[in-house]
Amino acid sequence: MNPVEFRELKDIAAYELERKTWRPRMMELKDRRRVRVGGHMTFLFENRETVRYQIQEMMRIERIVEPDAIRHELDTCNELVPFRGELSACLLIEYASPEERAVALHDLLGLENHVWMVVADEPPAQARFDTRQISSDRLSAVQYVKFPLAPEQRARWRDGARIVIDHPKYQAEQALTEPQLDELAQDFQ
Repeated sequence: MNPVEFRELKDIAAYELERKTWRPRMMELKDRRRVRVGGHMTFLFENRETVRYQIQEMMRIERIVEPDAIRHELDTCNELVPFRGELSACLLIEYASPEERAVALHDLLGLENHVWMVVADEPPAQARFDTRQISSDRLSAVQYVKFPLAPEQRARWRDGARIVIDHPKYQAEQALTEPQLDELAQDFQ
C-alpha cells in the first residue's frame, strides 16, 4: 500500500468544508476496522484512508499550516500505512482510571512478545511493535503494531483469523468477523 502523499492533503479551510461529509464515512470505516480483544485492548487497523484522515484531523486540531510541519506529520503518520503483505494497527490499551492504567502499563511490560495473528491453522504471525513506545518501566497506552503475513497466511485469510494475546498478565483472543476479514483483506491485496 502506498503512503499518503503531500499533494493529497487539503489545507485547513478546504478540509473543513469536506469534513462534514467525510467524517461520518471515516467513522464507519474505522468501526469496521476495530477489533476488541479482551476487556482492555482494542486494535484499530489502519490503511491509507484512515491515515489520511488522521493527518487532516491533526492539521485541523493543531492548526498546522506550515509545509515543514505538515511534512513532519505526514512522515510520522505514514509509518502506520501497511506495507505489502502486512496489516498495521494502533493498539489502544484502555483502563478506566489513570491509577489502574498506570499499574497495567507497568504490568504489561513484555507485551511485544505476546501478541499474535493466527490465520486458519498456519503458524502464527508475531506482532512487530514500534519499540519507541516502550520504556524499561512501562508501555505507552497507544502502541503501533504490524502483523507481517506470509503468503500462505494471506492465501488462507478467508478461512478465518484471530488475534491472540498470551501475556502472563493478560490473556485474551478474538476471532475476526466475516466483515472484518473482508475489510482487512483489502490491505494486503
